[in-house]
Formats: sequence, structure tokens, C-alpha cells
Amino acid sequence: MTDRITHLIHHPYQPPAGFEAPQPGVFKASTVFFPTVAAMRSREWKDKSAYTYGLHGTPTSYALEERLATLEGGKECLLVPSGLAALGLVALSLLKSGDEVLLPDNAYGPNKSIVEGELMGWGITHQYYNPMDPEDLEAQISSRTKLVWLEAAGSVSLEFPNIVEMVRICQRRKVLTALDNTWGAGLAFNPFDLVPGASSPVAVDVSAHALTKYPSGGGDVLMGSVITRNPGLHLKLKLTHMRFGIGVGMNDVEAVLRSLPTIGLRYRAHDVATRSLAAWAQTQPEFVQVLHPALPESPGHSHWMALTGGEEGKAAGLFSVMLDSRFTQAQTDAFCDALKLFKLGYSWGGPISLVVPYELESMRTIWPEHLLRGTLVRFSIGLEDLADLQADIAQALEVLR
Repeated sequence: MTDRITHLIHHPYQPPAGFEAPQPGVFKASTVFFPTVAAMRSREWKDKSAYTYGLHGTPTSYALEERLATLEGGKECLLVPSGLAALGLVALSLLKSGDEVLLPDNAYGPNKSIVEGELMGWGITHQYYNPMDPEDLEAQISSRTKLVWLEAAGSVSLEFPNIVEMVRICQRRKVLTALDNTWGAGLAFNPFDLVPGASSPVAVDVSAHALTKYPSGGGDVLMGSVITRNPGLHLKLKLTHMRFGIGVGMNDVEAVLRSLPTIGLRYRAHDVATRSLAAWAQTQPEFVQVLHPALPESPGHSHWMALTGGEEGKAAGLFSVMLDSRFTQAQTDAFCDALKLFKLGYSWGGPISLVVPYELESMRTIWPEHLLRGTLVRFSIGLEDLADLQADIAQALEVLR
């Protein structure tokens, strides 16, 4: 080679092997080189034994997938661009025209939008079941039911279902279960071993997780995961993942890898502060109901206790309040606007506390009998000082007085 640019592009230097440091290396690629045509034809990407193309993974994404599988008690993991993409991948992989999917009525709203939009257009029907009534779930399972979504705790209103009984029902009826495990984050309970020591394993088939929340922890990364223990189920998901060209950026993977070692410390800190604020909120007359699984009065508290033992670090960083029905939506909005440390914004799991008012009636097929009438406001607790957060809510309540 006589041209210096060609020499730069094809430079022979290779750094020495054996480098180790606290954080894994960031390997970014679309093209992956093969030493021979034989290697190009023989390399297998499905089992992570080799590399073929950037969409199928690099050492960086493989590292995060393996760590996440360990975190949630699974064996196989796929990375996708968001938590919502994880829900969509499950539907695309496991349902076809003529099938039916069941969702709890308190499911994450965008998951409802998937079934009411795309899936209905593809001839896949759906039903919503009462998340607090396993008998209602069983009554709705039919020969067409191929997938049941579970959510613990429920979106926005944070009811905690009898997830163990619901999984057992689906196992008896031979219906696949998928859990939105973003709230639990792999820390509140093990979705693949819900009853440790049980003679017959009680486990969900698929766990979908918005890594955007606690695994990232910074409010600056969008990513999701789909985790299983069943190799055949994983392959079905992975083939759909491949056919649709679903990929994630390695710089985002690096950000999650960097945050993952502290997830336990952060999740516990969010939990401890949230329990304290939720208990204090119960003393405020403007809040006629406070929703948080660790509160004895909160719907499904006994189910949460049975699954987690009530330990600190097993209840996440969300709580919701029901403002007295005498307050208008405008007054509720004014209360939220008056908050200074709590920022108005979606998502959760980051260092900054957030607040969102919801029109719950438009989000449910019927008003849940376990909820008092009023306007719901959800708080996501960040990592600020607990006394400062409490004082912020207290001063904002003055606009209602």
C-alpha cells in the first residue's frame, strides 16, 4: 500500500488482548468482518456463539442481555428500542389472525392502544379482565385465547393483583402469560419463580421490561427488553426481532450497562422515600385515597405482601392519590402546576421527581369498585431529599385550601 489513506483504513495494528476495566467495551457495528467465506456461511447468530451483523448483536449488547436475564431470573433476553417496543414484539411474535389476547383493565395505556389498533386490524381480538378478580380472568379464557398480559402493579392506579393465582390459571388452561415487569424491575419479585420451593414452578412465560425506567435510571435512555426461560419461545421472539430489523444503539446500551450495578441501591432509595411520602399523604384531607402496594389500605396489599414479604426495596417509587371529588379538573391542574420540585413529565425511575394528573375514567372500561371517586394524580419519586419533597407537596396543597 503506497497511499497513506488506504493504509489508515487498512492499518494492521491490533491492540493487545487482555484489557479489563470496570465497564465493558463499547463495540459498534453494522458490518462485521469474516476471515473466510466458510466462516461467513457457518457463523450462527441465534445462540450468541458468533457475530454476523450489527443488528444481531455485538459484545456490548450480548453483555447487557446476559446481565438483564440474570437480574430477572430468566435465561434469554432481547433488546428493543423502548418498553413499548417490547410489548409490541411479544404481540407480533405470539399472536396471529383469529387469536385473542386478554389484558387487565389497568394495563399500560399504550399496550391497550396496540390491541385496539394494530391487532384488531390484523384480525386479533381482545378482552379486558378485572385485574383484581382471578375468576373473571378464567371466565374470559376461551379456545381462541393465546396470550394473557399481566401487570403488577397496575398502571397509574397501582392495584396489586393476585399474580400467582392468575399464572396458575393460565398454566392449567395452557395459555401463555406475559408480564409487564417494569414496576418490579427484577427486584421486587422473580417473575420466573413466583413461589420459591413450589413443587411445580409458578412462572410467567415472558417478561417485558422498559429499561427506560430503573435500569437506565437517568431519564435519558429509551430501551426495552423481552426475557424468557423457554428456548423455543425465545427463538420465536428472536426470529420476529430479526425479520423486523429491530436494533438498539450501543451508546445507549453502554449507558444502561453503566447504571445497572447501582439499580438495587437506587430502587431501594426510591422505595423507602415513596413509602414515607405515601403514608404522610394519607394524613392530608384533600387526598381521599392513597394508592401504593405497601399501604395496608391499598387494593391488593395482601397479594404484594405474599409475593414480597413486605421488605424494603420491593415496592418501587410510585404512588398515586385520589383528590376529593369536590375539586375540579382545573383545581387539580393548578395543584400540579404549583409543585416546584416535582416536574410535569411522563415516565419514572430517574433522579428527578415527576407528577402527572390523569383522567382515569377515560382509561378504564368501568370505574373500579375499589377506587373512590375523584381525580387521580400520580407521583414518581426521584432521589431528592425526602423532607424537601414533602414540603413541596404541602405548599402546593395550599392552592386547594
